[in-house]
Amino acid sequence: MSTAHYKIVPHDGGFAYTLNGSFSETFPTHDAALRAARRAAHEQRVPGETGLIQYQTADGIWHTEKAMGIDRPEADVEG
Repeated sequence: MSTAHYKIVPHDGGFAYTLNGSFSETFPTHDAALRAARRAAHEQRVPGETGLIQYQTADGIWHTEKAMGIDRPEADVEG
């Protein structure tokens, strides 16, 4: 099982949370960004529906996989 690591960082004159190099929207305070990151981390753990996903790898090949709705990552927040 994978782990999603959210981190709070200064961003655009405020604070944001990051996950795998992507930034959230900017929040005015560290606490607001931390609350939003905790909400996002909680949502990562919520089971969803099983279904098919498609994605393209860097070499241009498309793949289809069955995504199990119960296969959710662990998630944590570094404030």
